[in-house]
Amino acid sequence: MFRTLKPFEYLEPKSLEEATGALSKCGTEAKVYAAGVDLVPRMRKRIIAPKCIVNLQRIDEMDDVIASNKDGARIGALASLRSIELSALIKERYFVLHEAIASIASIQVKTQGTAVGNLCVATPASDVAPALFVLDAKIKAVGPSGERLIPIDEFYLGVGKTVLGPNEIITEILLPKAPANTGGGFAKLVRTVSDIAKVNAAAELTMEKGVCKEVRIAVGSVAPTVLRMKKAEDVLRGNKIDQNLIEKAASAAADAVKPITDIRSTAEYRKDTTKVLVKRVLEKALERTKA
Repeated sequence: MFRTLKPFEYLEPKSLEEATGALSKCGTEAKVYAAGVDLVPRMRKRIIAPKCIVNLQRIDEMDDVIASNKDGARIGALASLRSIELSALIKERYFVLHEAIASIASIQVKTQGTAVGNLCVATPASDVAPALFVLDAKIKAVGPSGERLIPIDEFYLGVGKTVLGPNEIITEILLPKAPANTGGGFAKLVRTVSDIAKVNAAAELTMEKGVCKEVRIAVGSVAPTVLRMKKAEDVLRGNKIDQNLIEKAASAAADAVKPITDIRSTAEYRKDTTKVLVKRVLEKALERTKA
């Protein structure tokens, strides 16, 4: 049920310094606004009642640019999910991210929502996060003490919790350049096309002369945070990949997850489905390596 919003102070800083200063002053009573896809509904339901909203949209240093750079590519903090999905750069070089965002059914949500906002919600059911995990993305955050780069797999602490300080702001997502013969895949299981994932999975493989040179696998909605499947990766890395090895890696992933039973699925079903989805994304990734 939606209710009238509780009164709050609304700020539109013009610089990052001004924004981080406002967040420092307001502390835990403040919330950052970029698109408001998650924030506004939660405020209207009285799940949260911040006393201060800091809107980032008028800050010159914040942008919606998706562009290549010498080390790979960058995604500006205000880039919408839809613009990332439609980016030729992302589709050509980071297809697993394109595939993950394309799986989100609502055009309206993708047009308004941002990838950075999706990450900051810190839901383990995020479709964007597993793709960024396997792409080895880094997050640039700025605060009063300066800027820092946070590896994506060190970003989450739990449901709704990240390593960001209360006065830090994410300015961009950085993607490394993928080696030759690299392919990725994403898959998820949902009740309906518009629902959030019961389980999702992503994988990225780099092959060299028929041998797996590097691999990253991530699974969502099976623990308090998105998980890297490192034991499953170890099964594949340094070996020639065949169907039997993919099966072994998928089984290792299923053994590593820590799902719960909730309104969307049972823990047992999530565990079984993890094996199926990891197998599918590895098969997709291998096919796309062109090796």
